[in-house]
Amino acid sequence: MTNAPVNSGLFTPFRLGPLHLPNRLVMAPLTRNRAGADGVPEPIMATHYAQRASAGLIIAEGTTPNAVGQTYANIPAIHRPEHVTGWRRVTDAVGAAGGRMFLQLQHGGRVGHPDNSGLVPVAPSPLALPETIHTPAGRRPSVVPREMTADDIRSTVADFARAARNAVAAGFAGVEVHAANGMLLHQFMAQNANRRTDAYGGPVGNRVRFAAEVTRAVADAIGPERVGLRISPANTVNGIDEGDTHRIYPALLAAVGDLGLAYLHVLFADPDQPLYRRIRDDWSGVLMANPDLRRSPVLPADGGRSAGERLLDSGADLISLGRAFIANPDLVERLRAGAPLNEVREQYWMYVGGETGYNDYPALGAAGDRGRVLAVTGGRSGA
Repeated sequence: MTNAPVNSGLFTPFRLGPLHLPNRLVMAPLTRNRAGADGVPEPIMATHYAQRASAGLIIAEGTTPNAVGQTYANIPAIHRPEHVTGWRRVTDAVGAAGGRMFLQLQHGGRVGHPDNSGLVPVAPSPLALPETIHTPAGRRPSVVPREMTADDIRSTVADFARAARNAVAAGFAGVEVHAANGMLLHQFMAQNANRRTDAYGGPVGNRVRFAAEVTRAVADAIGPERVGLRISPANTVNGIDEGDTHRIYPALLAAVGDLGLAYLHVLFADPDQPLYRRIRDDWSGVLMANPDLRRSPVLPADGGRSAGERLLDSGADLISLGRAFIANPDLVERLRAGAPLNEVREQYWMYVGGETGYNDYPALGAAGDRGRVLAVTGGRSGA
């Protein structure tokens, strides 16, 4: 990058339902494992998000709507009063800094472990995650989840709706329903994770039913203008093989398209891919796109700005970035100024806790900011 100011559509304002966003750059939800063991957000999380309040919108990290939905240790939750109180400290700090926040609601399904939640995970079918999972004692073999009963499905839908109401009580402007990355809703949609023979398994219309019911219940609970939905078509993370991707997403969008949701959030979006173009054509509302930056082991020096601009040109309305926001609390200002970006210190990404590699990235011009170019290996849940 150069030090010349950049003129870009990313820096234009946008109205998202009742929210007036100062720019179209969204901080993607990023699991960082900085909550307490009880799921209560720690004070360092308030600092972290407030530092990044210049984003048009912040989507806070995946947060469990009930105890059995917990994925890893030190994941935040939103199903008890103390969780609401903890998140209120975060939203107050972000609001005082001029920012706006949604909260991502994430149920892990089979991506969980008794050592993390104290409970046997639940899933559409009793099929274990085909890999080990991180626990406080290190990586452990995954366990076979308990197949969800009809009552489990109904109660989980209700838990999502209750979590959404809790999020609004905690000061969030809205919530994002997580139907991506191999989590519970995605498991129901994927052929290799869902072997059910009831109304939630088999034909694609049945397999998208649970995600649609959760989304509708959340929209009914807090208003559709406060609800986003995240998807990751063809993403194989957490052992997922959808099987019929080209049928799943048209069916899902048809099932929720009449709700008037705040946005649809597409992970790893590529305007050259036919399915992405069909999703844009089929979705009449706001489209948030997370650019696919996985092709090179090194994140672009512009942090994804040019890829985001290309998506805007192809019809996206908002652009979410992940890793670039991790290392650059003032990412919007850096991109607007054409300034170099900080490096991500990936060894502090997850599981380590503390403020190192979390709250100690310098702002532009701050002492210790050496203007290093962002360079990271591997792909994560946000670009």
